Amino acid sequence: MIYSMTAFARSQREGSWGQLVCEMRSINHRYLEISLHLPEILRVYDMTVRERIRQKIKRGKIECAVRFQHPADASGSMLEINETYAKEVCSATDKIAKFLKNAAPVSPADILRFNGVLETREANLEHLEKELFAQIDQTVDELVSARAREGEELKQLFLQRMDAMQQEVAKVRKALPDIMKLQRDKLLKRFTDVKLELDPNRLEQEMVMYAQKIDVAEELERTETHIVEVRRVLKQGGPIGRRMDFLLQELNREANTLGSKSTDTVVTHTAIEMKVLIEQVREQVQNIE
Repeated sequence: MIYSMTAFARSQREGSWGQLVCEMRSINHRYLEISLHLPEILRVYDMTVRERIRQKIKRGKIECAVRFQHPADASGSMLEINETYAKEVCSATDKIAKFLKNAAPVSPADILRFNGVLETREANLEHLEKELFAQIDQTVDELVSARAREGEELKQLFLQRMDAMQQEVAKVRKALPDIMKLQRDKLLKRFTDVKLELDPNRLEQEMVMYAQKIDVAEELERTETHIVEVRRVLKQGGPIGRRMDFLLQELNREANTLGSKSTDTVVTHTAIEMKVLIEQVREQVQNIE
């Protein structure tokens, strides 16, 4: 199976411990690059989360964002008042008020401003750790599944282009004997037109040299070999992006040579069509892991 590097996944879970939302985006990149955004309370797990992602994804730029919301208590509040400390603050303000003339009353808001009076309820980190890792694994699995689905679609596209390229090669192979005969007849006609008489052996040598110069059989064989290798790589699956890129460079080289040797419209058309098909595959290979 091959994997695309473009995908998106989102998961959410909640319980008495609170709520976690995780979103992951993946785009193409030469290597694996992970951009991770965790809430402050979960920053301690940064390296562990990265490693869990790295175990299942080998290439691409991954953006992972996790949001955590504390659970509300029975009254709907996520804040707690340190009553003992608040009473001590109130008692201290009463004592200070006695030393002042016409002291203004202290409002509850003034008391809440003291550090330590108002507290955020602490989450159970031990339980939250298990939930975080479970959600990261779930989201990564969904992301990998999405990459696999798109990768399978790209695989079918590649195979279709290989089939089309094979058909172009078959056209040239079928036309090759006629092309060689036509070029031989043209060469003989040129000699006849200029009334040039050549020794039969010398003429045969010239014919052989010219035939070798325009013969594209070797390029067709190498092209077919590369097509077979592309099919093998696609069947093998896994991280194949760099291997496919190399094979496309080789196919493009054969198409260029085919075009440069062309003395017939059939060969010229095939060389052009091959380059178009190769470029279509190359554009999509950039998205393959």
